[in-house]
Amino acid sequence: MDTCQLSRGLVPRVVLMAVDLGRSISEIVSAGERTYSFEFFPPKDEDGATQLWQAITELEPYRPTFVSVTYGAGGGTRDVTVAITERIARETTMVPVAHLTCVGHTVAELTAILDDLDAAGVRHVMALRGDPPGGPGAAWTPTEGGLTYASELVRLIKQRAGHEVRVGVAAFPEGHIDALSLEQDAQVLRHKYDEGAEFAITDMVLRASDYVGLVERADAAGAVFPIIPGIMPILNLRSMQRMVELSRRELPSELMDRLGPLAHDPAALRAEGIQIATELCETLLEAGAPGLHFYTLNRSKATREIWANLRIEVPSS
Repeated sequence: MDTCQLSRGLVPRVVLMAVDLGRSISEIVSAGERTYSFEFFPPKDEDGATQLWQAITELEPYRPTFVSVTYGAGGGTRDVTVAITERIARETTMVPVAHLTCVGHTVAELTAILDDLDAAGVRHVMALRGDPPGGPGAAWTPTEGGLTYASELVRLIKQRAGHEVRVGVAAFPEGHIDALSLEQDAQVLRHKYDEGAEFAITDMVLRASDYVGLVERADAAGAVFPIIPGIMPILNLRSMQRMVELSRRELPSELMDRLGPLAHDPAALRAEGIQIATELCETLLEAGAPGLHFYTLNRSKATREIWANLRIEVPSS
């Protein structure tokens, strides 16, 4: 698979298919349709909750294929994450994908969470190892009576629920922070696939070529499932640099060449960040990506702007 040249022009109009609760994400992609999805995180306070539900309300009319809700660092927002996911399942038309991590949970606790999600009608789960409680880069220590690897969590979910629950996993365009090599990282993805994972969502993609390389490595390793690239527009240069550094990555020089001169002009930098994200999405789709997953940071405006640039048409019914 070859990367395409960046294009500042608009891509052809994309028709977004209506969500079908009876099909898995893998089945949607296998049918030749693209997935478009949004990710939210649990709020810390009442104001954050108001902002979150405003974003959910503003994005629901776009009829995403699914939406996901993350865990906080160290698994500290378990109850809030489950509650938000359950509310999305009950009160909206959107398909929720619940994040579930190994961090801080015994197998019995993980099973109890899965029971709660099942009772709420949640049928898709993202199975993640999760960051260590000490934060990215800290030594990983499994919880006593718990699990060590995301692949073990995938196995637990599939053994418990079989085909009733569809499982997604994380993938990393530049390799996981703890991976010994890109090839070993691809083998870890294969283990998740072998245990029953049906799709993967990547960490934020900074270069289309990184995503293409990941897909090629996954295919070579035998992890033949849809890998959906994660998109996070750069709206604040300093904040993005901090996030990238936490995963021991660097912003590509070609991005810094465009954004660096605008560091003291927030409006211009934001506009360029939206343009860069639009170009990245175009290139990823042209290179064969099965869809796009937007990290919204619980705000809808930037996602809606990129969506408009990509000319994704929402079905009327």
